[in-house]
Amino acid sequence: MPLCSFRPRTLAAVSLTTVAALTLAACGSSDDSGSDSAPASDATRTVKTAMGDVKVKKAPQRVVVLDTAELDSALTLGVKPVGATHADVTSGFLNYLPKDQVAGIEDVGQMMTPNLEAIAGLKPDLILTSKIRHGDKYDELSKIAPTVMTENTGYPWKENFQVHAEALGKQAEAKMVADGYADHVADVTKALGGEEKVAATEVNMVRFVEGADIRIYGRKNYIATILADVGLGRPAITDKAKDGFSHDVSPEKIDLADADVVFHSTYGDPKKAKETETTGSGLWKNMDAVKNGRVFAVDDQLWIQGIGYTAADKILGELHESLTK
Repeated sequence: MPLCSFRPRTLAAVSLTTVAALTLAACGSSDDSGSDSAPASDATRTVKTAMGDVKVKKAPQRVVVLDTAELDSALTLGVKPVGATHADVTSGFLNYLPKDQVAGIEDVGQMMTPNLEAIAGLKPDLILTSKIRHGDKYDELSKIAPTVMTENTGYPWKENFQVHAEALGKQAEAKMVADGYADHVADVTKALGGEEKVAATEVNMVRFVEGADIRIYGRKNYIATILADVGLGRPAITDKAKDGFSHDVSPEKIDLADADVVFHSTYGDPKKAKETETTGSGLWKNMDAVKNGRVFAVDDQLWIQGIGYTAADKILGELHESLTK
């Protein structure tokens, strides 16, 4: 079944079609001024963040995002940032994002080392990021523009999205996006045979990482939340994941990743990430998932690095396509 027939409209389309109708709701008087006559440009809202309460414009116009999750959130909500950091990939901005949506966004440096001078030069009225990424730069960033930080990234992505939406004044659009995602999840679960059948299918996510051991993903990370939403089962090995994130193994232990279905991605050079060595080994080839043709290579930028509703919508489509083959 082609993906376009499975999904009536994308989440981005849902949010973008509501932008014009809901713009007035994002503007208005300041929550703090006590006056209904305050100019819209001066109106502010107070957002609770990992660094405390932050006052931001009710309708920020010049937004800079410093991580992939924040970029996904902004674009999903119909907001094109004036600036964004790039991930450590050759494509710069992650390749699953529509080129027309990222065209014109100023690159303000690598994700972990943003160029503060470039950010300041864009004269932003809002900066979005997380404490785990840029908490050490909070004071400097706050001097440039109101900076909204979530505590972490990845696993709490849905809660973080709501913080981003509040900061952007896009709560109504956010509800539509979340509702659309829930509908899509329900459609995928049904298409895969229903809750009972889906729960009986155990799925593993494996990531080959240059400069690190092979990761068998646990239950507390972005991709795990999507698998859980669909209702897919997870093998017992996932419960050994450190802090719920991943259980790391050498190529000599890759058989621990066996499951009914195995998805795998690669970060960096396949040889340096041990993908080539591992997938060519007897241990890999003797896994039941491999012998049954239930192993699928997926895009690391989409499945692991994207972290947001636009990425999740595409992942749901790929889950459906792969598991109904």
